[in-house]
Amino acid sequence: MDINNKIASLGIVPVIKINDAKDAVPLCAALKRGGLPIAEITFRTAAAAESIRRVCGELEGVLVGAGTVLTRGQVDSAVAAGAMFIVSPGLNPDVVKYCAELGIPIFPGCVTASEIESALSLGINVVKFFPAEAMGGINTIKALSAPFSDVRFMPTGGLNQDNFMDYLAFKKVIACGGSWMVKEDLIAGGNFNAIAELTRAAVDKKSGR
Repeated sequence: MDINNKIASLGIVPVIKINDAKDAVPLCAALKRGGLPIAEITFRTAAAAESIRRVCGELEGVLVGAGTVLTRGQVDSAVAAGAMFIVSPGLNPDVVKYCAELGIPIFPGCVTASEIESALSLGINVVKFFPAEAMGGINTIKALSAPFSDVRFMPTGGLNQDNFMDYLAFKKVIACGGSWMVKEDLIAGGNFNAIAELTRAAVDKKSGR
């Protein structure tokens, strides 16, 4: 199963900001227990690469990606640590081309028709839609999908337990990125059981249980 299909089969991508790498493995183990063996660990902190390295080395069966990747250097750090996909908040042609050279999937952020055209010209047809709620949410995605029938979206930004199914109900959305099940205070407090419970609630809602 390729990365796109694996992400689509899960439907939800936890977007994680980790301040201390020691939290990475128990956090991702909690996600896995909750039914989401996937994590986008963002390069918003200095602990990102080490967190990815620990999860990839110590926890089997979790699809680990790197988020908020802005530079070639961060791509190198992420790949060296074991990341299996890259996510960026915007579309940087240099970073997209570099990922293509390395053979690692990248989901660049696109919220306008021009950005989507740029992505298509670079061989990308699955894009991150960020910040989703601030940019008009599912209605904007539906409007953009009309002229770009082959493009699929991974909305992130402002999604939560109450609205993510509005996005997943649209067939052009392959998955929703969100951090509502991995809140910073829960991570900082080591409350990984609560994270597992929030994750299970999201998975059950997606499954209609």
